[in-house]
Amino acid sequence: MVDAELNERLARYERLVRSRFDAIEPMLREISAMQHEADFVSRAQRLAEDRLGHPLPIRLLENAWITGLDIAALYAECVFGGFAQSVAAAAQDQALWRARMPIDADFLAACGYHTVDLSPCADGRLQGLLPFILRMAPNPDVSVKAYAGALFDVENDLADWTQRELDRLTGGMPGRDDLNYLKIAVYHTSSSQPCSQGCAAHGSNDVTAINAALSRLEELRLAVENTYGLGAAPDMLLIGVDTDIDAIRIHPPAADGSLSAARYIDGATLYRETLGFSAEAARARIEEAVYACGEMPAGLAALVARLIEANFSQIEYVIRHHEGRYAVIGHDEVFICAGEAVCELQLRNKYYFAHLDTIEEGAPDMDVGIKIFTGLNLRRGLAIPVLVHFRYDSRVPGSRARAEARGHRVVAAIQARYPELAASGKIRCVRAVSERCNGVPELLEETLAEPDH
Repeated sequence: MVDAELNERLARYERLVRSRFDAIEPMLREISAMQHEADFVSRAQRLAEDRLGHPLPIRLLENAWITGLDIAALYAECVFGGFAQSVAAAAQDQALWRARMPIDADFLAACGYHTVDLSPCADGRLQGLLPFILRMAPNPDVSVKAYAGALFDVENDLADWTQRELDRLTGGMPGRDDLNYLKIAVYHTSSSQPCSQGCAAHGSNDVTAINAALSRLEELRLAVENTYGLGAAPDMLLIGVDTDIDAIRIHPPAADGSLSAARYIDGATLYRETLGFSAEAARARIEEAVYACGEMPAGLAALVARLIEANFSQIEYVIRHHEGRYAVIGHDEVFICAGEAVCELQLRNKYYFAHLDTIEEGAPDMDVGIKIFTGLNLRRGLAIPVLVHFRYDSRVPGSRARAEARGHRVVAAIQARYPELAASGKIRCVRAVSERCNGVPELLEETLAEPDH
């Protein structure tokens, strides 16, 4: 049942993307040692081109012999350079695995869904959720909006559901006008260090994390039904991820649509139970576990079964490529992404994501991110790179300009919220925009928030 070829393709993708960021600190140590040499600028640029594949901002190199290198600023610039490389090459890099995903738009439609809306925790360990953990192909029918603690915005989700249902009812989804909408919330736990490496937004308290996600799903159900009538609510799932080994736990709904923390299917348990089984016997065991949880629509049951089976490949992936458990159990992100998600970068612990339209709305998520990066970067003297990204619709006049202006406002608000970090250059922001349908994120300028000194 394990797709070994897909695992190898994902492993190549992981090595390729990580290499663009892993080379940054060793390269900076080398140029730091040569900063007082006469030909420093040219040597530093050659080294950066050789090791990273892109040059360094000349303004940060020219006066190094007088003021010393601003390593914190250079680090942020290198991170943004690695990001730009990764998104520019995303189509080529991800072609290795996209077409082989076992859960794609056609399968979702066969299960009865025109849209799957996922709200995972913003934790960087879930940034590989779609292709790795769930083996779900990124596509326009799948939306991912991450929030700290999986505490998604109910009003925004109500608006998103309303828009998609309006599209369906007005003929905007040819051939899918009889399909449904599926909402999934994703919490996470740590089996080896549950009291310290669980969800930071919930104080690493697994019970709190699960109940909080359940409450948001129930609030969305009530919001839809109170607005549009009983029975109008979308189907819902709650999924937990053990981020030590990427095994999932699925909480399917009961016959009345309700979800429970106590009712679940544990992927790791089924993986161990079916070791040595034939594919047919293993699938039969998965189906048995799914139906033991209670009645649910046939399409949803098929999706749950496929999610469990697909996750077996990810469990095996961690066994083969990460010795059964990730070496870094906790946080190891490289930058913060604020605004809208970057689907071109799908990899564990590459960035912490704060979904927001305004900094006031996303302040709790940003605060969690800053707390995480205080330990990762600030304590080592490195700046916190923050990418502020919004999408625009080229069909709508003025949409790009408004996306750029929104990014500018968010950057200014970040500087105002963390004034000491901004003044000292320890938080470095850059804006990016991308076309909503098929655009690649475009960095708009060099980093903002120059230090006062």
